[in-house]
Amino acid sequence: MPKRRLSERQRRRIQAIQERRRQRLESRTNAVLDDLDDLDAERSTGAATTGPGDGAGPAVGERQSQQGSVVTRHGAHLAIEVADGSLHHCVARRNIGQPVCGDRVIWVPTEPGRGVVTALAERENVLSRPDYAGRDKPLAANLTLLAVVVAPEPPPSGFLLDQYLVAAELMGVRALVVAAKMDLLDMRARRAFLDALAPYPELGYPVCPVSTKGSPGITALLPHLTAQTAMLLGQSGVGKSSLVQQLLPDQDIQVGRLSAATGLGRHTTSTATSYRLPPGDATGGRLIDSPGVRSFRLSGLTQAQLEDGFPELGTVRGQCRFRDCRHLDEPDCAVRAAVAAGGIHPQRLARFQQLRGGLVR
Repeated sequence: MPKRRLSERQRRRIQAIQERRRQRLESRTNAVLDDLDDLDAERSTGAATTGPGDGAGPAVGERQSQQGSVVTRHGAHLAIEVADGSLHHCVARRNIGQPVCGDRVIWVPTEPGRGVVTALAERENVLSRPDYAGRDKPLAANLTLLAVVVAPEPPPSGFLLDQYLVAAELMGVRALVVAAKMDLLDMRARRAFLDALAPYPELGYPVCPVSTKGSPGITALLPHLTAQTAMLLGQSGVGKSSLVQQLLPDQDIQVGRLSAATGLGRHTTSTATSYRLPPGDATGGRLIDSPGVRSFRLSGLTQAQLEDGFPELGTVRGQCRFRDCRHLDEPDCAVRAAVAAGGIHPQRLARFQQLRGGLVR
């Protein structure tokens, strides 16, 4: 059946109705924000908090504050999930900063299903990347695991892998190396591929071989995600999207539920979104997914920060003759001596020097 064409007058009328609805929502939101600002002013002067004076109910400041976490954000609009799993469409108060996916927040209900975020809880960590002006732009907060995905196709970039691991160390979160697309390799090639990753488990970074199209599957990955807030990182083409699809078989259902509750589901392809992993081997886990986060890059480190990102350097830190030793050709370099003695893998020192040349300011 063909769509009925609207006249210009009908289109203008529909646009006017939608604009009035947007203005009513904006007016209610601004009234709540102004109410909160007035409450702060009253508290600072010692004045008593009063209701709106029209018998409509308690002022916003007198309503019960609740805790929640940011599932996704689009502009000023936030989807907040509370302990019972329900979702609420909120806006953030003007002076609290920039909430991001994964933030824990305090919010106040304003009407059923809606509210205002009044405070951000202290972050345990935040994943950021530079914006076009070179300033750090927060992308996600309160992560507990970075899963770095590598694959035989495209060939793994040690530079990127170690860059992601440095990021995990600087954030203070666990890291895992996911060796994807193992179905592309025969047993001999698979063994060679995994042997090249052998230095990482010794440093505390487990290597987990997986495949989304055959043996060994993704079963081995699930226990690593139990009760974690995880994110997949890796270069383009390594199979992150396929992994997300298998880890979140109900992703469309979760997006639909998000849309029904907040109207923000349509933005999940362009902004970081936190998903519940299905019950089972990954019980209690969450996966934060975002195209922008997947292409994360470090920038602008000091040498001391870069050294913090290589935990094996900590065993000899401060033992070089020169305080500003670059671990290149300086005499009495403790790092190069540790490499020669077998305490530090030479590949890792080479990656340190590569990152130092590209990242250290």
